Amino acid sequence: MKNYEIAKTLYNIALYLEMEDEPFKPRAYEKAARSVEALTEDVSDIYKRGGTNALMDIPGVGEAISAKIEELILTGKLEYYEKLKKKIPVDIESLTSIEGVGPKRVKTLYKKLKIKTVEDLEKVAKAGRIRKLEGFGEKSEQAILKGIEFLKRSKGRFILGYVLPTLREIEERLRKLPEVMKVNIAGSTRRMKETIGDADFIVVSNKPQKVMDFFTSMPDVVHVYSKGSTKSMVKLNNGLDADIRVVPEKSYGAALQYFTGNKDHNIALRKIAIDKGWKLSEYGVFDRHDKYLFGKDEEEVYEKLGLKWMPPELRENTGEIDAAKKNKLPKLIEYGSLKGDLQIQTKWTDGTNSIKEMGEEAKNLGLEYIAITDHTKRNAFVGGLDNKKIRQQMKEIEKINKIINGVKILSGSEVDILKNGELDISDDVLEDLDVVGASIHSSFNLPKIEQTNRIIKAMENENVDILFHPTGRLIQEREPYDVNMEKIIQTAKDTGTRLEVNAFPNRLDLKDEHIKLAVKAGVKLVINSDAHNKNHLQYLELGIAQARRGWAEAKDVVNTRKLNDFLKLLK
Repeated sequence: MKNYEIAKTLYNIALYLEMEDEPFKPRAYEKAARSVEALTEDVSDIYKRGGTNALMDIPGVGEAISAKIEELILTGKLEYYEKLKKKIPVDIESLTSIEGVGPKRVKTLYKKLKIKTVEDLEKVAKAGRIRKLEGFGEKSEQAILKGIEFLKRSKGRFILGYVLPTLREIEERLRKLPEVMKVNIAGSTRRMKETIGDADFIVVSNKPQKVMDFFTSMPDVVHVYSKGSTKSMVKLNNGLDADIRVVPEKSYGAALQYFTGNKDHNIALRKIAIDKGWKLSEYGVFDRHDKYLFGKDEEEVYEKLGLKWMPPELRENTGEIDAAKKNKLPKLIEYGSLKGDLQIQTKWTDGTNSIKEMGEEAKNLGLEYIAITDHTKRNAFVGGLDNKKIRQQMKEIEKINKIINGVKILSGSEVDILKNGELDISDDVLEDLDVVGASIHSSFNLPKIEQTNRIIKAMENENVDILFHPTGRLIQEREPYDVNMEKIIQTAKDTGTRLEVNAFPNRLDLKDEHIKLAVKAGVKLVINSDAHNKNHLQYLELGIAQARRGWAEAKDVVNTRKLNDFLKLLK
């Protein structure tokens, strides 16, 4: 059983337990699920190596949960989970993915209206029956319908950060085949889009049939849609469709360009080719008599069209072609260029690793500094810290800095922005921290003016250095707040508040278009992992990709600086 399947089961158990009003168990299962999800090693390999004792080395996994993971690995099922589903037979995973519908509301909806599925929920909401329930009302009913529409729009898309490791593993397997000369992931994966619909692999090989045989018989494949001599299409066990195309070496550059996209970018390139009297396709560039001209290298395709080669992240037809013509493409921030990570949660709240463990992992990854930013008291459900506990944590960080070398651990906080724009931690505590990030975790549906002013008030606090996940969106789960981003960006410029590019796969907040606006306005950014587990630190790559899609350069991102230079750029 794959890690993501085990993690999903643990998450769902937590949801069922929350429906049952269990006080502590849901958080325990959530923590364990988060740890399993973040593992870089297959959990079944961990079990084979050392049984349940090895499983208990996973942060958040104790004796009871390790036994359940063992049962899942050995049988593919879990009796405890099946009993929960029989007790309350609802599609809790789908229902709770609708904004505003938590486990307790699912329980009410099931008991009062016998709602088991999203389809059931939509039917009764459209009939106006939800508003009559105690604790709901007409606004809740309309919000639920809006959430269902949002869910429908998200169907068929996969969050990049969650499927990218599998796709890269497949790419590496293909690369190791003796029959394969070149291979690359194309499509929206190569452009590092937030979500992808499918995956495309482009291969050069003189023995395409052997490549097809290998690809269609991989252990990840659960269904083969088609298998040809140079093209095959399969479904992977994570639900994603994947295509492979074997092309001649002379067409590799043109094919890679074509299948990377996007569509609008490609149309613009074809028009340039037509103006030159050529035809551009996935097979190469041809003259008007269909004579092959070039196409072996992607760089050559762009160069012969009179353009500078551009990174895939820019290829959205949003100005990159004109910039390439004028030799004015941005020098994008490089992968691996971050020196620090300024949003990290630990065992003090809802993280699964200690401060020391997070520091050691950051050092292993080559970071020079991190900030510990556990949640504050308003987030009581994750054990948020009050003024006293934050000061205790500051002392703990001082001690750890004396015993750990090679990385500096900064004291910080993810302080909660209250409905009126005030912060839930006192200023005298905040001013003693190295880094303060402010964020919203409640009242997501305020009117636009009210929500915007709420955030602006927090940014005007002289102790707030960074606005964390500025629009609050959760990809495929929750729409962003209704805010005036132009005003937020202007306030960031006026107050010196840095805007976060949150790298967590289901956030990637700011969006690329907002990053572009911030860069244009001269507002500085911070790329953070929002790590709740030491393995989450690797998500920084996704944040860099998002910044690149927003045309950001290294100078636009403050944590590309060494520690002392970084600290000078805070309030």
